[in-house]
Amino acid sequence: MIHLLWENNIVGQTIRSVRKAKGMSQEVLSGFAGIARTHLTMIERGTKQANFSTICKIAEAFDMRPSELVRKMEEAEEKRDK
Repeated sequence: MIHLLWENNIVGQTIRSVRKAKGMSQEVLSGFAGIARTHLTMIERGTKQANFSTICKIAEAFDMRPSELVRKMEEAEEKRDK
């Protein structure tokens, strides 16, 4: 299982931000991604780590490439570090 190097809160905040920008509820996103809503909630809150497979499923549910979602995480991390 591959884990991303970002802190859980960066991953969760990025996913929440994209989800809200797309006007999706957690229930809709979790359904499209094929993951439990409670799992998504924990990822967004930063209490559970998302593995690469989950990141890919979420990106697909957002209709974006995983690399696009990862880039958004990188941008969030860069903003935080400034």
